[in-house]
Amino acid sequence: MQKERAALAISKLQFMKVLQLAREVLKMGTALIYDEEMTKYKLLWVDPACKIEVPERLIVSYEALKNSGLADRCVSVPVREATDEDILLVHSEEYLEAVKKTPFMTLEDLQKFTLQYGDVYFHPNIYHCAKLAAGASLQLVDSVMTGKVRNGMALVRPPGHHSMRSAANGFCVFNNVAIAAHYAKQKYGVKRVLIVDWDVHHGQGVQYSFEDDPSVLYFSWHRYEHQKFWPQLRESDYDNVGKEKGEGFNINVPWNKVGMKNSDYLSVFCHMLLPVAYEFNPDLVLVCAGFDSAIGDPEGEMRASPDIFAHLTHLLMNLAGGKLCAVLEGGYNLTSLPQSVCQTVQTLLGDPAPRPANLDGPCVSALESLHCSRSAHRKYWSCLKHAAEPPTSDLSTKRPKLAEEEGKVENGEEKKSAEEEVWPEPPRRVPAPVRTASVLPDGVSCPEGCELFSSSDDPVTASKLRENFPNVDSDALPALSSLIALVEKMERNEICNGLALVHNVTMAMTCVVQHAATALSNRVLVVCVGDVVVPTHHREDGKTLLVHFSNKEEEQKSKYHIPVCLKKGCRDVSGFMQAVLGLLLPLGYEYDPSLVLLVRAPGGGLCDGAWQQLTGLLQGLAQGHTLVLMQEGESVCVGPTASSLLGEAAPSLGKLPAPLPEDVEALERLRTRLQVDWKLLQTTAEEMSTEADPAPLI
Repeated sequence: MQKERAALAISKLQFMKVLQLAREVLKMGTALIYDEEMTKYKLLWVDPACKIEVPERLIVSYEALKNSGLADRCVSVPVREATDEDILLVHSEEYLEAVKKTPFMTLEDLQKFTLQYGDVYFHPNIYHCAKLAAGASLQLVDSVMTGKVRNGMALVRPPGHHSMRSAANGFCVFNNVAIAAHYAKQKYGVKRVLIVDWDVHHGQGVQYSFEDDPSVLYFSWHRYEHQKFWPQLRESDYDNVGKEKGEGFNINVPWNKVGMKNSDYLSVFCHMLLPVAYEFNPDLVLVCAGFDSAIGDPEGEMRASPDIFAHLTHLLMNLAGGKLCAVLEGGYNLTSLPQSVCQTVQTLLGDPAPRPANLDGPCVSALESLHCSRSAHRKYWSCLKHAAEPPTSDLSTKRPKLAEEEGKVENGEEKKSAEEEVWPEPPRRVPAPVRTASVLPDGVSCPEGCELFSSSDDPVTASKLRENFPNVDSDALPALSSLIALVEKMERNEICNGLALVHNVTMAMTCVVQHAATALSNRVLVVCVGDVVVPTHHREDGKTLLVHFSNKEEEQKSKYHIPVCLKKGCRDVSGFMQAVLGLLLPLGYEYDPSLVLLVRAPGGGLCDGAWQQLTGLLQGLAQGHTLVLMQEGESVCVGPTASSLLGEAAPSLGKLPAPLPEDVEALERLRTRLQVDWKLLQTTAEEMSTEADPAPLI
């Protein structure tokens, strides 16, 4: 008895430490950095290439944040000018001295000065604004690294990712994000920085800054069209992977066609960026947040809806302990730009992402680009060692179609210009009044920030439960009734998510699934971790998708029942995370549930860090409506689970070693088999041709 009391005291102490950490983290907010001064320059002469870079880009973005109430929810951080010392972290002294002279130049001199560089313009005030843009990025890094905020966004102008050591380029004067990365390493001793560039142009300036540096992982997707699209560099292709010590730390995913959609973006995140990022284990994430990759942009001509940036942001927020700094780059459609900015900031604030839209699978060209990039990096990253060999034939986009050359689409209709695209306004994201509720047995404290939930006795619900579960212990009925009531409140968005300690997780899981599936619109993703007895009957109507992680071989009974067998179960974090990122997330996004039911079996062997990563990542689905079930006696897991449900970033998993070869082979066999039915699991265009080969599971 004394040993049990001592163990309980230790557990309670651990629990209180987790609560204290959650309390401190939740007090922090999201920084927003903006200064009207950066709108006070514009093109002073006629230049068709530069006419789209206008002050209104910044004005409409900030106004949208103000009008939506998002700006008021952020922590306003003042802007400062970058110093010469800051700028010289990336740029040459000769270039800096040349730019310093521009405020004193005549209009004719400015035009001549501009001709030295490509697709950029100068203005008497642009040097001041460029110092503010770089300084704003550094202020954001300071705020995040000192713990004053969790994350943030800097709305800056001019952008930065094209500018090089001794050259302005592509509207960019100083390389804001590259300066910020060097600054973070120098001032805060940051060992590893991940830079994610989702702008539609290749940020060659960032690439050149770090191509021989293994402490910075640079990822960029960009419109390329086999070097026909600006900046038309051979170095922008997939096989440019860095050099010397930085070899393998430069990832390019070139888009060789326009019109990329949400599925294409998510596929690259799940099958390329995220696995490598988790293996890299960054201490800080910087985002070159260019929104010319959104629908309607005249530069990008892509078709990703603005709400996809909510999901891209969410998927990065559990890296680096949540230390994420987004810095505005491009974006030239004055409708999709502010919409995309708002989606990004609202996610940084912790609001649940909207339901993903239009996930109809990646296109052939996107799969070819993904295939090429994965194959180019397979020798550098253990998570990609199973990637397919490089393509043996020319990419389909190198075989131009006459109809495309004539500006036609396949059905003979005229192609619409990007500006003529019409898309629905992103759905309004309304956070639930209660973020997290818990159903806990007597004696287990409710974590701070959660609401202890219990329903009053409902004789109708109790009667149905007795009818469906005749052997249920009468003592378990109140908890099961509370679970049903909690699910109903989640369905009405009165509560976002919840967790429950229950006497029997199998019975509770079956109870919740049966209830939730009765609603016509409900689709439930059930994720089981560990040796839990799953329901013996499997719905084949698509109302539930069950993914079960364990170390036991289990027969797959339908496309909606997916057993994932790992040799060490969930104890091998590398194998588990590879399965989560490359298998579970694509399945979850394509399935698009209205409720996620996450079940943890006792003794599953999953460490708290990986469990929190799983819990956090899954909240990108179902508008954050996640219900976690755990067995009574697992009270030590309540604190870490609650912190993830409340929006705290999961702790770092450390630099992940190579997963077990047996697990990699098993996962690849499973993915290959499942991608017949689930398009987001495809990683090569060749896999599309297998759709007619095996008979799909029904």
